Amino acid sequence: MKRNVALVLSSGGSRGLAHIGVIHELVKQGFQITSVSGSSIGTVIGGLYAMGKLHEYTKWVSTFNKMDVWGFMDFTLTTNGLLKGERVFDKMKTFIPDMNIEDMPIPFAAVATDILHEKEVVFTKGSFYEAVRASVAIPAVFTPVKYNNTILVDGGILNPIPIEHVRRKNGDILIVVNLYGEKKVDIPNEKNIDNGYLNRLINPLLTLISTGDKSSKGYYSLLSSTTSAMIQKIAELNIEKHKPDLVINIPHDSASTFDFYKAKELIELGESAAKEAITNY
Repeated sequence: MKRNVALVLSSGGSRGLAHIGVIHELVKQGFQITSVSGSSIGTVIGGLYAMGKLHEYTKWVSTFNKMDVWGFMDFTLTTNGLLKGERVFDKMKTFIPDMNIEDMPIPFAAVATDILHEKEVVFTKGSFYEAVRASVAIPAVFTPVKYNNTILVDGGILNPIPIEHVRRKNGDILIVVNLYGEKKVDIPNEKNIDNGYLNRLINPLLTLISTGDKSSKGYYSLLSSTTSAMIQKIAELNIEKHKPDLVINIPHDSASTFDFYKAKELIELGESAAKEAITNY
C-alpha cells in the first residue's frame, strides 16, 4: 500500500528546482502525493506536478544555460520592478497550456501576498498561470500583480512554507521541503559554462539582481540578503509551529535566485536530500 503524502513546497528562487528531485524520489520510494501547497517557486513546481505536467517542464528547464536565463529577462522601465516576469510564462504556455486549479487531478493551493492589506491570498481555483505570476513576484525584482483592487507580491514574504494551506486528510504524512536549510553540501560547478563575452555580459546583471552577498553595498544585494534573512526566520517558525512528519532541507546557499541553468545539479540535490531524509524517517 502506498503511503499518502500532503506535500508543502517552500519559496526560494532557483533552489526550488530541488523540489523536482524530491518529488521524483518520493514517487520512486512508493509515496503517493495526494495534495500540494506551494509558495513562489514552490507554486510553480507544485502546480505543475498537480496538473501532471512536471515532466515536460523538467525536460525544458534541464536544457538551460546562462544565455537562456538572460533571454527570459524581460526588463521594464517601471519604478516598481526590474522585470515584467511574463516572457518565461508565455514560453511555458506554448507546451503547457493553462489549467484552472480546481480542475487539477491533485488538490493544489498557491500562496501570494496582498501587500496593501498585509495578508495572504490563497489560490485554490482559477488560472494556474495567474496564481503563479502573483506568487513569484519578488518585490523590487518582478513587477507586482494587480488583483481584485489590491496588489500581490511573492507568497514567501508572509508565508514561505504554507503548511496550513495543504489539504491534508487523516493518515496523510505531512512532508515539507524547506529551501532555507543550513549549508551541508556544495553544488558542483555547472557543466555547461558560457565563456568570454557572454559571461562578461550576463554575470554582472545576475549578480546585481540576485546576489545575497552581505558584504556588497549594492542596493539589490542588500535587499536580497535582508529579505532572505527574514523569510528564513519565518520558515523556521512555521515548521516549529506545525511540526510536520518529515522535513527535507535544501541548503539555503545552494543556488542564487536566478541560477536556473543549474537545473540538473539542483534536481540531483533534491533527490539525494529526500533519500537521506526518508532513510532517517
